Amino acid sequence: MSDAEDEMQYHVELEPGDVADSVLLPGNPERVDKVTPLWDDHEEVAHHREYRTATGSYDGAPISVTSTGIGSPSAAIAVEELARVGADTFIRVGSCGAIQPEMDVGDLVITRGAVRQEGTSKEYVREDYPAVADEEVVSALIAAAERLGHDYHVGLTMSADSFYAGQGREGFEGFEAAGSETLVEDLKEANVLNIEMETAAICTLANVYGLRAGAVCSVFANRTTGEFMTEGESVAAETASLAVKLLAKMDEVKEEAGADRWHAGLSLD
Repeated sequence: MSDAEDEMQYHVELEPGDVADSVLLPGNPERVDKVTPLWDDHEEVAHHREYRTATGSYDGAPISVTSTGIGSPSAAIAVEELARVGADTFIRVGSCGAIQPEMDVGDLVITRGAVRQEGTSKEYVREDYPAVADEEVVSALIAAAERLGHDYHVGLTMSADSFYAGQGREGFEGFEAAGSETLVEDLKEANVLNIEMETAAICTLANVYGLRAGAVCSVFANRTTGEFMTEGESVAAETASLAVKLLAKMDEVKEEAGADRWHAGLSLD
């Protein structure tokens, strides 16, 4: 029996050599078309089910994008199969609902850790295992947002499995899940910034496997102020693409310095 890493992957339909080391992970396959125009060049290499992949370069740095569909189960499949064909860095690029009043629609949220309210990561590791973003990815995303002049927030994200009941919204015919009436307020009081559906699983799997991962999401709605607007997808994609370029530079600097990790004492200039 051949090694799984040498085979065409079942869901994403990718083989080794199809993707760069760093892969952006939007949910909607249509968002691939919002990402790739920002690059120097690209080629679509696969499209199967919700998984659509393109590979190219951004400012000379190799980069790929794979859509994951909605939710952590399909996002985890993407991470699993992309890792098997050689990817080692994952950046979720998505949308989210903010829950802190000072956050505006159109702002970016850069995740440094996630509340694991989704169930996928629990099938990999114990529930008290932290879902933390890689510090190099977080640093690269912050540097990218600063260089591009985008408004951003850095903090904690909650990932849910349900868009409705799991995020404190009413279900069909006004159904309310137990605890839903206080969910958003409880998270707000705990200084959680935003709610979405994939980041916790992506970060958990990356940590379990010794890979790098993080997330940058555009605020489409503020659950506290009631603002809503579907804008900012390209802003998150631009930030994540530049972050990949900066991560490539970090890796070069680390190698030159003989360091295992990039840190603030190492320049990116």
